[in-house]
Amino acid sequence: MLFGNKPSGVDWLVVGLGNPGEKYAHTRHNMGFLTVDLLAEKAGVKLNKVKFKSAYNILPFAGRRCLVMKPQTYMNLSGEAVREAAQFYKIPPQRVLVIYDDISLPVGRIRVRPTGSAGGHNGIKNIIAHLGTQEFPRVKIGTGAPENGGEMIDWVIGVPSQAERRVLAESFEKAVGAAACVIEQGCQKAMNDFN
Repeated sequence: MLFGNKPSGVDWLVVGLGNPGEKYAHTRHNMGFLTVDLLAEKAGVKLNKVKFKSAYNILPFAGRRCLVMKPQTYMNLSGEAVREAAQFYKIPPQRVLVIYDDISLPVGRIRVRPTGSAGGHNGIKNIIAHLGTQEFPRVKIGTGAPENGGEMIDWVIGVPSQAERRVLAESFEKAVGAAACVIEQGCQKAMNDFN
C-alpha cells in the first residue's frame, strides 16, 4: 500500500534535495524537490508548512507516517534542516531517506543505495556532516554530466532539454516507487527492483 494512515508520530523523514526559489525550480539540481512534490501531490497534500528550515508536511506514505521535506537552506546547507527534523522527531539516520540528483548516472536512471559517501554532492556531504554518519538510505536520479569538460556548476543549475525533461518526468514516478519500496520492504528489495 503506497499511501496509508497512522495516528501519531513520524516514522520516516523523506527529504528531497534542491535549491529554493523560482530561478532554480526546474534545474538538474532540483530533482529531489520535484520528486517529493510529486509524492505529496499523489497523497493530495501540499508541502506548505514551514519549520526545520524547510517546506514540509506530514503525510501517510508507504504504510508509514512520513515527514516529507524540502530544505530551504540551499543545497550546501541541507544537513541543517535534516538534523533539526530528525532530532525533533527522534528519527534515526537509517530512517532518513534522501532523494537527489546524481551526475554520475545517465539521465533518468534511478539508483537506490543504503549508505555511501557524498560522491562529490555537496548536499549529501552536508547531511553526512550534520547526522554524523553516512548510514542513511538514498534514491538518486541521474542527470548525466556535461560533455566536453563543460562547467559542472553551470550543468547542475542548468535546465534539462525538453527530451531530458520527458525522461526525467518518468524517473520521478520511479523514484517515488523506489522510496515506497525502501520504506515498506527495505533497501535490498528496492535495489533489486529499481537499480
